[in-house]
Amino acid sequence: MSQPATSSREFEQLIERIARELLAAGAKPGSLSTGALCSCHGCCPTVCPDTLRCGFEAGADRIGIEKKLPPGAAHLAAQIDHTLLKPDATYAQVDELCEEAAQFGFATVCVNPLFVRRSARRLSGTRSRVCTVVGFPLGATFADVKAAEARRAIGDGATEVDMVVAIGALKSGDDAAVTRDIALVADACREGGAILKVILECCLLTDDEKARGARACVTGGADFVKTSTGFSTGGATAADVALLRRVVGPAMGVKAAGGIRDLAAAQAMQRAGADRIGASASVRIVREAAGEKPAAAPAAKGAAGGGYS
Repeated sequence: MSQPATSSREFEQLIERIARELLAAGAKPGSLSTGALCSCHGCCPTVCPDTLRCGFEAGADRIGIEKKLPPGAAHLAAQIDHTLLKPDATYAQVDELCEEAAQFGFATVCVNPLFVRRSARRLSGTRSRVCTVVGFPLGATFADVKAAEARRAIGDGATEVDMVVAIGALKSGDDAAVTRDIALVADACREGGAILKVILECCLLTDDEKARGARACVTGGADFVKTSTGFSTGGATAADVALLRRVVGPAMGVKAAGGIRDLAAAQAMQRAGADRIGASASVRIVREAAGEKPAAAPAAKGAAGGGYS
């Protein structure tokens, strides 16, 4: 037997009750992730019932509320790519990743290309954006294939692209091929207005190879150089971050990723020169930064965290 339809007045009362409960729980005004604007345009001093109503009427079955963080924790969150790149990631896990990104204010979610369109829809109306990976995790495919991957992902809603460098070419001393590889993807990213980060996979390189790879990133037109995929024999180290920062100087971004599982590790990377962090333990890191007592760190799965960044 079907349930009776909710009356207009009952609906109004439900919305008002939800708004009061959210306000009592510390919800921040204007922080709803539905993307809808209410009649007060987000200026009201409480969680506005009109905003909630718009979200539900637009088809939302869940409302995300941005968590109020102390300034230091909020600043850190805005420098984190909240990452889920494991091969068995499910739609539900990606949806949860997006909800956490919207709640904590992470810079992006970093997901495999399959999930870009879904993530972009989930994050519409929030401050968080979508990052994806190309040529991942080996970097051993053709440069034009990487560029095509980037264009497709940008078309699906990605605003940042993390490509894996041609590691074999770099180790072979073919810096010209490495630079061409980067430049082709950089062109695709510029066409689409996206940021390009280049993953060197530092654990497989000598210091000279890391430096040459970083210089190729500068010459090839990348926006960031990145330490690791999280899928190889090691993750980010402060020494590698410092080396990359010395080579690229202050104008280019440096992203540390791979095995960063707590606040101390994230801060060590920042002190070394990283201005973006890739992590799957992002929520734990930010909660630590906010002064909350952290739960036990997730167990490592392999040297670099088994692809969890």
